Amino acid sequence: MSKKCFLIMAVCIIGVYETRAQDSTVRQLDQVIVTATKTPIPQNQTGKVVTVITKQELEKSSGKTLGQILNEQAGIIVSGALNNMGSIQSIYMRGAPSGRTLITVDGIPVSDPSNINDEFDINLVPIDLIDRIEICKGAQSTLYGSDAIAGVINIITTAANAKKPFGIKIGLAAGNEQTYRGNLQLYGKEKGFAYDVRYSKISTAGFPAAYDSSGKANFHNDGYNGDAVAAHIAWDATSQLTIRGFLQYSRYKSDLAQGAFTDAQDYTATSRNLLVGGGFSYKLPSITITGNYSYNEATRINLQDTAHQPDYLSDNYFGKTQFAEMYASIELGYGFRLLNGADYRYASMNEQYLSITSYGPYSSHFDDTSVSQTSMYSSLFYSNKSGFHAELGGRLNTQSRFGSNYTYTFNPSFLFTKNWLLFGSVSSGYKTPSLYQLYSSYGDPQLQPEQSVNYEGGVQFNNDWLSTRACYFYRTIKDGIDFNYNSYLYFNYDAEKAQGLEWENKIRVNSWLTLTANYTFLKVKQVSESRISFDDTTYDYALRQPEHTINATLGLSPVKNGFLSISGHYESKRYDVGGYQVPDVTLNSFFILNAYAEYRPLKCLKLFVDAKNITDKKFFTIYGYNSIPFLILGGATIDL
Repeated sequence: MSKKCFLIMAVCIIGVYETRAQDSTVRQLDQVIVTATKTPIPQNQTGKVVTVITKQELEKSSGKTLGQILNEQAGIIVSGALNNMGSIQSIYMRGAPSGRTLITVDGIPVSDPSNINDEFDINLVPIDLIDRIEICKGAQSTLYGSDAIAGVINIITTAANAKKPFGIKIGLAAGNEQTYRGNLQLYGKEKGFAYDVRYSKISTAGFPAAYDSSGKANFHNDGYNGDAVAAHIAWDATSQLTIRGFLQYSRYKSDLAQGAFTDAQDYTATSRNLLVGGGFSYKLPSITITGNYSYNEATRINLQDTAHQPDYLSDNYFGKTQFAEMYASIELGYGFRLLNGADYRYASMNEQYLSITSYGPYSSHFDDTSVSQTSMYSSLFYSNKSGFHAELGGRLNTQSRFGSNYTYTFNPSFLFTKNWLLFGSVSSGYKTPSLYQLYSSYGDPQLQPEQSVNYEGGVQFNNDWLSTRACYFYRTIKDGIDFNYNSYLYFNYDAEKAQGLEWENKIRVNSWLTLTANYTFLKVKQVSESRISFDDTTYDYALRQPEHTINATLGLSPVKNGFLSISGHYESKRYDVGGYQVPDVTLNSFFILNAYAEYRPLKCLKLFVDAKNITDKKFFTIYGYNSIPFLILGGATIDL
């Protein structure tokens, strides 16, 4: 299967090279990005590996979740993205374990300290709230702090190009499995005041989360019901000063399985998240000062209250974070720019657990526990007209539990003939143990922070019809944090080495034919404690992450105002935990096909159909749990 996928991909690309048309545009290096340097710059002025998912691409993903969109990007696997809605979404980037990819919303780090790895639940962010996504790969701890060992995913929720006082956008869709989606957006800009208010609703009856290996147990469907609202305002108080405010509230309730291969009755998970804050930007001729503040509050409730049996379970989690930062971008002249900043982070969580079984009641609690950190960072950027660009930076962190540590980055690049970009970098990263990993009944207060060093290098070519990038990466991790499935405790494993290759292509043959394709090769070697015994061992793979991954999308515009795409997703075999003191299990390779079509009979009206796994392929990405069957969703969007 792997050889066939490689052949198909190669033939498609060669064919496109031979039939290209020069009157179309795919140029990527000129687009403006913000995640790589925290300030807007053209992509050709940084050597960092940044992938941008544009607003136009998101609008052609109307039936997908955020996890499914990220799962189609080079170097990223989202465990749970191809399972039932509401499944835990664990992001694995470039072979790093979950919790090593930092999520930011409009550049502000977000996390949930009540989660095991501090991970932010991306189920809480429907794509209707997103304007674009920037993915910055490689260690980004110098600019973004802890958890950015593998990279940063910046979810940008506001549009900066509103040109009218009032606009409205409405979307409605329905599909099989009793799936319904709706969204409403109000936006506008008038006399220096801009606003954007969005609401999203998703519900589905779903399919059984757990896999019925006998085929006779008649597992029930596990449904999902979610709502999200977001509001942003911006006011240009003066020609130099802009003040911003934002609020986002999300909630969803999903049915749960009892575990792998095991159904459950009346077992649900409810998650709620409140994100609120604001900031300002003050611009002078040679300096821009930016300040941000956010408060994030997360609640998770797992509840099993079954009328058919006496068992009862209630597991309640609460976490909150505060984040404040201020940084200044200073133009020094002669091609030099200095970024200086400082930030403060606070996190706390607690848990209340109660179960009642035939053996009697059992309760436990995790008292409210907190941690804080202050950081100072600085990066010097250089850019000249000959095409040479470089960044040299460092960050000093002082954490209330672990004291001080330091990270660095060096990132040179060279742009020549306006089409070719050579880049490379060496950077360090760190991740502190979460409160749960330190102080829960499964935790160890003696855990040490995880440290990493990341190396990467590559080449990118862009012109009016082709964008292609090849990148090699190599990362080492020391004192990695993992869970021991024999002692049921978190521990620091010895070391991990990950290396791989990413190849990304965007090709526009002519005005009606495009091809997007990416390939990822990943090789991981981890010296850790055995999952079968208590001995040390070496694993030559990463759990739930395939060695080979291919994504390809062929886009067609066969008629005026119409668009059709066929996409494929391939993963080679993966490994998952098999259970207590048994070998890891092998999950077979798979290939699934998806399709999307839209037609605009009017400029303000879009009709669309989105289909996933159109051959109804049976496959598994998590041991003991079902992956998506054939799913189809159709609807309309009105933008006035």
